[in-house]
Amino acid sequence: MTLWAGRMAGGPAEPMMAYTESLSFDRRLARYDVRGSIAHVHGLARAGVLSEEEATALAEGLGVLDDELERGEFDFADSDEDVHSALARRLVELCGPTGAKVHTGRSRNDQVATALRLYTRGALAELAEGLVALEEVLLDRAERAGESYLPGYTHLQRAQPVLLAHHLLAHAWALSRDLDRLVATHHHVDVSPLGAGALGGSTFGLDPEAVAEELSFSASFENSLDAVSDRDFVAEALFDLALLGVHLSRIGEEVAIFSSEEFGFYRLADAWSTGSSMLPQKKNPDIAELARGKAGRLIGHLAGFLATLKGLPLAYNRDLQEDKEPLFDAIDQVARALPALCGLLSSLEFDTDAMARAADAPALVAVDLAEWLVQRGMPFREAHGVVGELVRRSIDSGTPLPELVAADARLGAEAAALFAPGSSVTRRRSPGGGGSAAVALQLVRFAVRVDEDGQRARALTR
Repeated sequence: MTLWAGRMAGGPAEPMMAYTESLSFDRRLARYDVRGSIAHVHGLARAGVLSEEEATALAEGLGVLDDELERGEFDFADSDEDVHSALARRLVELCGPTGAKVHTGRSRNDQVATALRLYTRGALAELAEGLVALEEVLLDRAERAGESYLPGYTHLQRAQPVLLAHHLLAHAWALSRDLDRLVATHHHVDVSPLGAGALGGSTFGLDPEAVAEELSFSASFENSLDAVSDRDFVAEALFDLALLGVHLSRIGEEVAIFSSEEFGFYRLADAWSTGSSMLPQKKNPDIAELARGKAGRLIGHLAGFLATLKGLPLAYNRDLQEDKEPLFDAIDQVARALPALCGLLSSLEFDTDAMARAADAPALVAVDLAEWLVQRGMPFREAHGVVGELVRRSIDSGTPLPELVAADARLGAEAAALFAPGSSVTRRRSPGGGGSAAVALQLVRFAVRVDEDGQRARALTR
């Protein structure tokens, strides 16, 4: 029997139930729903709506439900419309007519919103800890990279040499910003909607703030219409996870490229790569490629859900049932990606000789030559033109660039010394740059940041 059967003359049509059901995906909210129901029962007792005996019976019955769910023994029925109606049915089976009183002063509108917020709050806390673990892997690899260096790229063209540690930390700082967003969204999730009812509250003397405190929410709703219609926190979470997915995709893209024979910078560990069903020689970066591929899925969840929200009037509309599947899937995909990428990145072998050979290509010294001329009084645009002309002559004539530099009266042997292996990296000294001194300071600062991120992530767990 549905929770709204009294209004209808007959039972619902089977195709309608098949189309509107949500039990196939909202079962993961079951234990959160039980937790919210226990707090609601306590609130009803405080308001004098339930006797002490009724409240005790309901709380004990809900405890049985929680035990059954934890053990995987709860029996969902084909007739259950959603997880909430399934739990209500079972509570009546356990408590008799008293079980039906659990829904007093409550609508599925505030009930669903409460369970979803409880679930999302916990899921974001777990993801935050997984994200910090990936930050720690990148920091560890950066600390152990020493003075190894590789080309930095723009437009996927070699640009300037940078320390490997600098390159790895560039990814790590982006992930730390992702953590900032998860923490902020967790704060917005942390508001209880329980007590808002269908949209306008109830005639019972309920105390939403007391219920919020029991559920460890930081605050209770201010407006009941807003409370049952608000899914901003879902959209925010989807955005956070989509942007995190984009950052993971960027890491995956580089692993896929740099582990190819054309680059040869990275070598994949056997345990964190796959082979080919046909080509015996292959070792494939499947984790990296899936991190890249699943970013589109995460972006799609965000775009689709924003389209769902954009035309809804206040307050609750059944369209909001579409909040769960994209949110659940986004959380699941990122939860699987983070430990997989931790394993992939922690096990990578860096071919520092191949990196150095690429980074020591003469053309990558071009900006150093231009800056060398500037330090001797030449305007930068003029210096840029001088060096650019020498690079073009080198390409056209096949003459090595160092020879042309040494023979040029404006440059000469002193400037040609800039082509010494590793010289370009060691000469970079601007704060935040890719040189040794700046990166050494950056490593210290990021170690502090990771420690702070870890503390913030752990503080989200309740």
